[in-house]
Amino acid sequence: MEVFKEEEIKQVEMQKPHLVILGAGASYAAFPDGDKNGKKLPLMNNFIETLGIEKLIKSTGLSFKSNNFEDIYSAIYEKEKLIPIREELESIVYNYFSSMELPDEPTIYDHLVLSLRQKDIIATFNWDPFLAQAIERNMDFIRPPQPIFLHGNVKMGSCIENHHMALNGSSCSVCYKEIIPSKLLYPIGEKHYDQDPFIEKQWEAIRHYLKASFMVTVFGYGAPTSDASAIELFKSGWGSIDDRNMEEFEIIDIRNENELQTLWSGFIHSHHYRVESDFYNSWIANHPRRTGEAYINQYLMAKFIENNPLPRSISLSELREWYLNIHQYE
Repeated sequence: MEVFKEEEIKQVEMQKPHLVILGAGASYAAFPDGDKNGKKLPLMNNFIETLGIEKLIKSTGLSFKSNNFEDIYSAIYEKEKLIPIREELESIVYNYFSSMELPDEPTIYDHLVLSLRQKDIIATFNWDPFLAQAIERNMDFIRPPQPIFLHGNVKMGSCIENHHMALNGSSCSVCYKEIIPSKLLYPIGEKHYDQDPFIEKQWEAIRHYLKASFMVTVFGYGAPTSDASAIELFKSGWGSIDDRNMEEFEIIDIRNENELQTLWSGFIHSHHYRVESDFYNSWIANHPRRTGEAYINQYLMAKFIENNPLPRSISLSELREWYLNIHQYE
């Protein structure tokens, strides 16, 4: 009654998607010391200092109730006389994230992209380019999972007709018009995702995949109260927990398990959840490209399963070769 990793690799049964949702904590976990060039990833509470925009913020003449960047941006957005400062701020933020690069060696983002199949989904709230860069540099070796950019992204946009998402700097394959970069910043009190065609399409996609998924992994997303509209949209896709009595909900986060269980209680049916503080202890990292098959073996067939942990300390070329040995059975 045990399934060994060699057997699991040869199984390709699950057709439902595994949905992964990324927040800022995922990028910070991947690059605690910065990107390829040491450029630091800002979090909302140290955003201003990290980007060096203290003087620009001070020039608004406003007093702010917190040092959270989203609160500050919203206050600036409300003042028509501050439009020039707002536009300069938006440009600085866009340029900062646009210049970030993946290191040459494998990263959590490479491991994540290679560990999921084309049927699977990675939805990110992050503006940084790391998910798009990891997909771009690995897609010639293995077809990647489908990305969704919930708050826009510095690497991605769409044509003026919003035919489909594509890399900035390219042209639409339908109308051949230039790809327009996606918008990044929204005032937190007015995150009307249906008012931006690019963002609206991304949220339509995630609601669809939430309904269809057999497992959801939330990695480093804090579900802030400032983004209550996002949680409501998630709930509309996930539905009632009484109807999700077999699906699994995995949380990768450094916070206390009780806090996380309370935070995500609207998505968890009974004991069908797990919390890990480290990505490399996750279901994805221990059953790469076979999360669904491991799920079937353990939860539906009631069998013991052996982990097949991804190798962390090898080169990118060696890593791709390791994954190709799994991919050959797909």
